Amino acid sequence: MANLTNTSDVTDKNPIQVADRIFAVIEELSFGGPMGLMDLSNSLSLNKSTVHRILNSLIYMGYVKQDAATTKYSLSFKIWEIANQMLSQLDIVDIARPHLKDLVKQTGETVHLVQIDGINAIYIDKVESYNNSVRLVSKVGKSIPLYCSGVGKALLASMGESDVQRIWNESTIKQLTPDTITDYAQFLLKLEECRTRGYALDDEENELGVRCIAACIRDYKGKPKYAFSISAPAGRMTDERITELAKSVLDTKSKLEAEWN
Repeated sequence: MANLTNTSDVTDKNPIQVADRIFAVIEELSFGGPMGLMDLSNSLSLNKSTVHRILNSLIYMGYVKQDAATTKYSLSFKIWEIANQMLSQLDIVDIARPHLKDLVKQTGETVHLVQIDGINAIYIDKVESYNNSVRLVSKVGKSIPLYCSGVGKALLASMGESDVQRIWNESTIKQLTPDTITDYAQFLLKLEECRTRGYALDDEENELGVRCIAACIRDYKGKPKYAFSISAPAGRMTDERITELAKSVLDTKSKLEAEWN
């Protein structure tokens, strides 16, 4: 049975009393399985009309469903999807790190893992190259714009055009380096190149003297959520070397998506 505290406790501990009742209903359904309105009301010691309003709201939001034949209520798979996504977020760094380390060993360059966050990407892991003479300014927890980064373009290339345009419009487009793309039509052409190749490039667009090759990691629904990149000084990251690294990047992308999903 869900533990619904009495009114005075709720007032003291939970600033939004209705939230306590909503989650009590969710918890009771998770413990007891399909239940009728009267059973839920008695189990939670709540007025039947209150429970009915909560259930109607949860049905509207897609968290609860009602069986037409039995009239009993049960949780929908939306709860499961949220739990699955939470587990995926917790697991992705642990899953990805061995692969990132392998890339560092293969290439001798620094590798990053990012998570999309609105119009930016946030570094959630970084494996520094042991022989890298250049220290990159990136660090875990720092954000980077999507429009001018390899990881950002990898993520955007996996989105529909309406989402790409929205993110572009919401971004503050700045000429960070002489090579930063600030023309939207040109930017769309670069994204099309990313889709064709399967990976994205940052040609000194975010940081002068640094080039990156990046790929997106899609979740089990096919949505772009994470990306990783290999970053190196432009002098070492020639076009020929990028062609060589592309196979390792695409192989790592396939392994990560298969293992994560």
